[in-house]
Amino acid sequence: MINNLIEKAQKLPPISLSEMSGIKLMNRTDTKFVATFEQLNAFLFAVQGKYYIQQIDGKRIASYHTTYLDTDDFIMYVMHHNGKACREKIRVRTYLDSGDTFLEVKNKNNHGRTKKKRISVQSVDTLRQEQESVIPFLAKYAWYSLDEVHPVIENFFSRITLVNFGKTERLTIDFGLRFHNLVTGCRDRFDNVVIIELKRDGNVPSPALDIIRKLRIKASGFSKYCIGSALTHKDLKRNNFKERLRFVKKLEKTKEHITQNGTDYNIDGTREHIS
Repeated sequence: MINNLIEKAQKLPPISLSEMSGIKLMNRTDTKFVATFEQLNAFLFAVQGKYYIQQIDGKRIASYHTTYLDTDDFIMYVMHHNGKACREKIRVRTYLDSGDTFLEVKNKNNHGRTKKKRISVQSVDTLRQEQESVIPFLAKYAWYSLDEVHPVIENFFSRITLVNFGKTERLTIDFGLRFHNLVTGCRDRFDNVVIIELKRDGNVPSPALDIIRKLRIKASGFSKYCIGSALTHKDLKRNNFKERLRFVKKLEKTKEHITQNGTDYNIDGTREHIS
């Protein structure tokens, strides 16, 4: 399936990173959707002729490694679990294709708007060696100091980024999610769960949204940090995530069912036999 996905990604016209930077969504709204690989195949087939695909150094599928930091009592996880409108996440993200690494602070306010600030760092392991820049950065933008947080979970995933021809929206499509909890040592992964995030300028018409609705892809909040933590740390509160966890596990079973029946799906929705 991944080979078919790569093939389909090559059929979309490219847009460069510099061209992407010129797209300013001044009144941005963000919506997340959770899909299966089968639905992603159909989606990428349907957006042909409507979207560009971001291309960097000839690559159209980017690889990411993210490490999340939290306090000893996992206050950032707990605030999200408890539905606090104002909340924060601190992470170190590496763009594996380029090697660029950033310490990022994401703050969400009670109007649903998210602001992200970041600085370049060497790695998550060198934050204390780089404290001359890290400490003032966290003091300015974060609620917690470097001494109050530590790495708790890491994830790896691949991403496709699309932009509509009208340049009024961006889509990120994340798949191949793998989690490693640095506290418990537990690991988990999603082979059939795809996270689509639609970022558009206000309520302008969205070709992607029409396609998403036709494919019956459901809108659903999905925090990689929280879902990954709930899956790999059994002592954390998870009552408010149980329905979401059941939903994504059901999507994974869909993949298992398809594989057990010797069938897989091409990117255009047609079927192929698994040998």
